[in-house]
Amino acid sequence: MAHAYGAAFDNPDLIVSCVVGDGEAETGALATSWHSNKFLNPARDGAVLPILHLNGFKIANPTILARISRQELTELLRGYGYDPHFVEGDDPALVHQSLAGTLDRILVQIRHIQGTARDGAGKTLERPRWPMIVFRTPKGWTGPKFVDDLPVEGTWRAHQVPIADFKKPEHLKQLEDWMKSYRPQELFDERGKFREEFAALAPTGHRRMGSNPHANGGELLQPLSMPHFHDYAVAVSKPGNVRAEATRVLGTFLRDVMKLNLAKQNFRLFGPDETASNRLEAVYEVSGKEWMAEVEAVDIDLSTEGRVMEMLSEHMCEGWLEGYLLTGRHGLFSCYEAFIHIIDSMFNQHAKWLKVSKEIPWRRPIASLNYLLTSHVWRQDHNGFSHQDPGFIDHVANKKADVVRIYLPPDANCLLSVADHCLRSRNYINLIVAGKQPEWQWLDMDAATRHCTAGAGIWQWASNDGGDPDVVMACAGDVPTLETMAAVSLLREYVPDIRIRVVNVVDLMILEPQAEHPHGLEDQDFDELFTTDRPVIFAFHGYPAVIHKLTYRRHNHDNIHVRGFRDEGTTTTPFDMVVLNNLDRFQLALDAIGRIPRLSDQVEKATARYWTSMERHKFYISEHGDDMPEVRDWCWSA
Repeated sequence: MAHAYGAAFDNPDLIVSCVVGDGEAETGALATSWHSNKFLNPARDGAVLPILHLNGFKIANPTILARISRQELTELLRGYGYDPHFVEGDDPALVHQSLAGTLDRILVQIRHIQGTARDGAGKTLERPRWPMIVFRTPKGWTGPKFVDDLPVEGTWRAHQVPIADFKKPEHLKQLEDWMKSYRPQELFDERGKFREEFAALAPTGHRRMGSNPHANGGELLQPLSMPHFHDYAVAVSKPGNVRAEATRVLGTFLRDVMKLNLAKQNFRLFGPDETASNRLEAVYEVSGKEWMAEVEAVDIDLSTEGRVMEMLSEHMCEGWLEGYLLTGRHGLFSCYEAFIHIIDSMFNQHAKWLKVSKEIPWRRPIASLNYLLTSHVWRQDHNGFSHQDPGFIDHVANKKADVVRIYLPPDANCLLSVADHCLRSRNYINLIVAGKQPEWQWLDMDAATRHCTAGAGIWQWASNDGGDPDVVMACAGDVPTLETMAAVSLLREYVPDIRIRVVNVVDLMILEPQAEHPHGLEDQDFDELFTTDRPVIFAFHGYPAVIHKLTYRRHNHDNIHVRGFRDEGTTTTPFDMVVLNNLDRFQLALDAIGRIPRLSDQVEKATARYWTSMERHKFYISEHGDDMPEVRDWCWSA
């Protein structure tokens, strides 16, 4: 039902009928979907007609809503804000007439609601009570009433294949009688062709369900009017000399994306009560949060005309956005990284749909499903372990290469470049992971654009290898990039003649061979970055296994050593989070020294130095509740 409401948003002439099975109605996602009517504006949106089909049973059990009294069910649905119309029976002819009459009355009711809202210039827009249907019929209706002397119609057995064993002659005869009960000879002529008098009853053109352009949203898709993302750049005169909040910078860009598309009404921002928390609140300068329920004096940024969709349900945000995209519009889903897992299965289904739809020639491409995951694992030190999980990257990476893309921009300018690219793309699922806290900025906008276009590259300004590195220090993600850069500083202090190559990865899928992903680097290009025989210390935002999986066919895979999240978390300081997971600068520096053959005589000294640093770190945060100044205030110096 969330998808139905997503389809209705900004579609004023569309009525979306949504059949809800009574088993499905027991799921959390569906139970939450009833509240979508608090976000549907009758003046500018279409309508959704929920049809709750009560047939009484699931696979092997009765359904809850079919086993409560009609009064209790009515009160429940009215409490959700609906006006339920009941259609009930077991005689097909009578139920048909009852349903037809009810639909006629409901259509009049919907048009009255919309007409009142659209003609009420200057009046306060109030939330209406939308109609819905409770449709109660037997499960397995018109199927076999008994099979092997056991009741089927009207029982849970009708959920299964009602007649399965056709080695029994009586089963075959029963199947034949069942099929003949629909009187096919009246519907088809002697050649098996559907009779013209019945075919002529069907609507024509776009009135046919399969030809409705809203069911093939690519036919309706208009490109977004996009601002020039360069105009929002953070000024970076040299790497690491200015801090910025990447998502706050992105928020100003999204504000103007929304502004430029107000007339088209084809862009919305979705998120579970986190738009401001994720530093995207600049969008409120253009549009508030959609809200049709009551408003109190303390509320801010609520609007019946809002284009920001916030509800504390990741299921709802995902369903709304998918429905919005499938009917030819654009959007972005912003979420705390740890809690996006709530919609794992919904992501799966959309990925499957994209895969299959690409194989159907008449299916037109739709706008990509774009995720922005922020408030991420490495900066949830204040909320603790419950908010620390980067595993959605693994989930996305498992899907088909022609569907998924994963981006880890290291700074604000890279985030702008990536976001612009993703909002323009079609038929993909784009995952962007970026932090919201003030962090050092590394690339000016021209450099960021080139870097993001390539997907990965050597940061020459941070490297001194002269084409012959002792070690490759690789990183993907904003905090891993910070720790890698700090580790490079330490290594130059510890080993003045060390030759280091710094490689940053923005597009994670370049790590795969090109034969496995269209963004993958050719082996020669990969080797030019990571060498064929030198140690690679890879600091990664997520679980280390992802990097090993993506690179296992590469020439230098055996020399790639990955540090990332290893499920160690708590409420602590930012730097202690990376220490707990062995992703900190001291660990990365030790890893490098330990894997450079010519530095083997320094490993013992480096190890002792590492443990001394760890001891100082633990003592300091225990006493001060903050990170050591040398860590907290560190900055890059070439």
